[in-house]
Amino acid sequence: MTASPQTLLSSPLAQLEQRDAFVHRHLGPDADEVAQMCTAIGVADVDQLIDQTVPAAIRLEQPLPLADAQPEHVALDRLKAIAAKNVIRKSLIGMGYYGTHTPAVILRNVLENPGWYTAYTPYQAEISQGRLEALLNYQQMVIDLTGLDLANASLLDEATAAAEAMTMARRSSKSKSNAFFVDADCFPQTIDVVKTRAHYFGFELVFGKAAEAGQHEVFGALLQYPNAHGEITDLGETIAALKAQGAVVAVATDLMALVLLKSPGAMGADIALGSSQRFGVAMGFGGPHAAFFATRES
Repeated sequence: MTASPQTLLSSPLAQLEQRDAFVHRHLGPDADEVAQMCTAIGVADVDQLIDQTVPAAIRLEQPLPLADAQPEHVALDRLKAIAAKNVIRKSLIGMGYYGTHTPAVILRNVLENPGWYTAYTPYQAEISQGRLEALLNYQQMVIDLTGLDLANASLLDEATAAAEAMTMARRSSKSKSNAFFVDADCFPQTIDVVKTRAHYFGFELVFGKAAEAGQHEVFGALLQYPNAHGEITDLGETIAALKAQGAVVAVATDLMALVLLKSPGAMGADIALGSSQRFGVAMGFGGPHAAFFATRES
């Protein structure tokens, strides 16, 4: 029932006061409420409760040696002085993680934009049209570079994408084999994750050089292109030999390299995967970084 405008105008101002307990509830209990709770559980105060529940052996005997509080600008100056002591060196380890240059416009409008890194519901179209457009462009770029038909909007990292490719190969392959071939020249972190996933799925792993893959009866294979040593090999014949026996072939690759190299799709691969970090994403202390994953529509 809706009150009439006249009734609202004649109502006392007290009715407009804040009457819910939201603020109070989220500020925590007051002294009287603390006393009531302590009485209910049979302790004199909170200190006695802590004495009874936290073993003395794990308690600090004195307060933490914290510095006095400082104004924000002073604290920032102090942090900058500490950070200035860092020596930035060029990483040559590689293995899927490479130093990149992030264009200032991307850094400013995406990586430093709270609208992107404090996600609401990225799949809610009426709110996230810009994000959806960016993801669509990303997926189209992956499709173009890998030479395949479909691409998703990313996975956790390259290693878990490789593990997903293995399980996808098992589900879609008509081979009766329970073995999966892994290129020994894949990145070591990828091999470790694939080993773990294979163990719990009960798959047998076969390791070897990429050129040897077609010599094994397997339901699928994971090849690295370029491999962990930076070697570039045309995998077309190997992929054809694997597919002739009904195996599904996944190629872990480098998006930036595919700007110049023959695409996995052109060589006959069924799945292409790798890290998206190559396109201007900061190293982030080694990841994880979003993976790309593309496949044939069939």
